[in-house]
Amino acid sequence: MRIALVVPGGVDRSGTTRVIPALLSLIGRLARRHDVRVVALRQEESPGTWPLLGATIHNLGLPSEGLPGTGLLRFAPRLARLLAREGPFDVVHAFWAGTPAALAALATLRSGTPLVIHVAGGEVAALPDIAYGGWLHRRERMKTRFAVSRAARVTAGSGFLAAKLSALGVPADVVPLGADASVFTPGPETDRDPARLLYVASLNAVKDPATLLAAFRRVVDAVPEAHLDIVGEEMDRGAAARVAAGLGLSPFVTFHGVLPSARLVPFFRRASTLVQSSLWEAQGVAVLEAALSGTPTAGTAVGLVADLSPEAALAVPTRSPAALADGILALLSDPKRRGRIGEAARRYATTHDADATAAAFEAIYRELAGG
Repeated sequence: MRIALVVPGGVDRSGTTRVIPALLSLIGRLARRHDVRVVALRQEESPGTWPLLGATIHNLGLPSEGLPGTGLLRFAPRLARLLAREGPFDVVHAFWAGTPAALAALATLRSGTPLVIHVAGGEVAALPDIAYGGWLHRRERMKTRFAVSRAARVTAGSGFLAAKLSALGVPADVVPLGADASVFTPGPETDRDPARLLYVASLNAVKDPATLLAAFRRVVDAVPEAHLDIVGEEMDRGAAARVAAGLGLSPFVTFHGVLPSARLVPFFRRASTLVQSSLWEAQGVAVLEAALSGTPTAGTAVGLVADLSPEAALAVPTRSPAALADGILALLSDPKRRGRIGEAARRYATTHDADATAAAFEAIYRELAGG
């Protein structure tokens, strides 16, 4: 099949920096069996083309300003011309239901090429107190509504998100973006530190690091040997580190910054528990990476943690340091329960890994392309 993927970015020439690892895993697997062209809206400032993982990347180089509103009408013809020149395609698949999907919907109006949309972020979130979520803004709501109305199929990364879409009248299949099971594997159990916690996410408002650190203060008070590794981009000029210092947590927390996927493997193998404090997750790829490594998650009831709890994760309410601390301590204090949840999570992640994701999307493509 000839497949066009429309993405905001995450497909850098290097294949290692400024990338979305789960997206690269999907692209590489699809490209083994199909002719795959990936259209990135603004991976780089200027238009360009390069090979990546057997696929061809076409960067449109759209400006970061000017896309909202009439910008869509101005740039959709550019995408349509590229699809016509490189096609015809059996299917066009847009990732994120905002600008990428709206542009793809406009660009395929005339050709009638089947459109698939994967909702993968905060497109239908609405958290006004932190100004997060596409659903807070009329323009974003209009883009998403238009895009999904044109889609032949909509998918979501979790049942949590699919339920949110269903409440808006948008039926969606659950297709998590799986992690690479050849990269994330369990290590020797002797490498596991029973008091080591791991957090893998950006440090921004929607990830709620304040709740994370307040909860960890309670954990350290109960388990003085506990330590928290934080892997992710600091989005607020070191605010999280200052909060940790103010709570007296500096000796117990290590900030590692952004790390490539391969360097995450030892962290997952060493940690006894992955911690999630997010106010919203469309999915949570780190939950699957941890699960493939045999590491369970204690976290807020959003995204995959909501789906997997209680058998394969431990979910607690958002914005509650006490509840999150209690969930973490429940796993730290009960190795057998931690092991059961970790094994159940690994079974789920294995059946929803990157290979399964590619197979699920291929089945949708074949159906829409008439077999």
